[in-house]
Amino acid sequence: MTDKTPLLVIAAGGTGGHMFPAQALAETMLARGWRVKLSTDARGARYAGGFPDAVQIEERASATFARGGALAKLAVPFRVAGGILGALVRTLTDRPDVVVGFGGYPSIPALAAATVLRVPRMIHEQNGVMGKVNAIFSKRVNVLACGTWPTRPIPEGVEAVHVGNPVRGAVLERAGAGYIPPGDYPMSVLVIGGSQGARALSDNVPAALAALPDHIREQLTVSHQARDEDEARVRDFYDAQGIRADVKPFFSDVPRRIAESQLVISRSGASSVADISVIGRPAILIPYPFATGDHQTANAQGLVDAGGAIRIPESKLEPAMLSEQVASVLDNPEAAMQMARASLSTGKPEAAESLARLVELLADGQGSVRKQAA
Repeated sequence: MTDKTPLLVIAAGGTGGHMFPAQALAETMLARGWRVKLSTDARGARYAGGFPDAVQIEERASATFARGGALAKLAVPFRVAGGILGALVRTLTDRPDVVVGFGGYPSIPALAAATVLRVPRMIHEQNGVMGKVNAIFSKRVNVLACGTWPTRPIPEGVEAVHVGNPVRGAVLERAGAGYIPPGDYPMSVLVIGGSQGARALSDNVPAALAALPDHIREQLTVSHQARDEDEARVRDFYDAQGIRADVKPFFSDVPRRIAESQLVISRSGASSVADISVIGRPAILIPYPFATGDHQTANAQGLVDAGGAIRIPESKLEPAMLSEQVASVLDNPEAAMQMARASLSTGKPEAAESLARLVELLADGQGSVRKQAA
């Protein structure tokens, strides 16, 4: 007997930046009574631990020319073709009602199969500059959902809707959580560099915090996400400076740590910016300078313009200057509270529901998705 429950296939992979909003949509669609599958590759599957157990994970071969040596690059077309063939077969045997791609090369097989078989399809672009895979498929889908409104013109003929970046349930549980401004009592600083940490933050943040005035430094507890190869030296530095610090390559409870912090120092990946703004915390954002199209600078713009964040280009990052910026927040409770409110004003906690609405409109075969979603 055929299962009549509507099916959503989510195609994503590569980094937590793609997987976290995909997870948020999965949680929302399950709550709406849909079946959900995640199409990704072996690397992407490593970031799928937070997905609900009800989500079926299907690994598809995929590859990119950006990694590996000459032999690996020669194999890319064959691996991608194999992944697409597998996705075509699976789509024919268990046809989804909608396919949504979140970017990253692991999303290619499912999106390509949906395009060939004319399954209703959509991509969600988290960043202010479209990634390569999303740019390729943007003219081949029914709608482009934008997490951050693009800084570059949208391709002609593409129907785009600004929905924001969906955040996971663990973030929504803390949306708008009360902010305790800094003061003469224990304070928490969270340092996050994306799903894999960031060397530039590990090179500069510990020294910056150590250079703070005694009355601030003595009250600090730091949660610092550092790469595996940086973890020991970062921990040893904090210990030598007498700063209480929890240093790990990955935090599974980032939403809780954001909510408990007086200040977040972070890269400006789309998911990080969304989490910070939905919870509502002051931030110092240091965009990754080699992101495609400098999209992390674009991601930070809204939060900076609102007054919720200070943006520092990595080219200008050094401990003394960063220490001054940290002190400007932690030594000024009223300004910190104002930043928290400004941050919260830019958040879109409804983004997952807005995206889910688009999925249902596509499944129903409605005309202009933008008009129906308005």
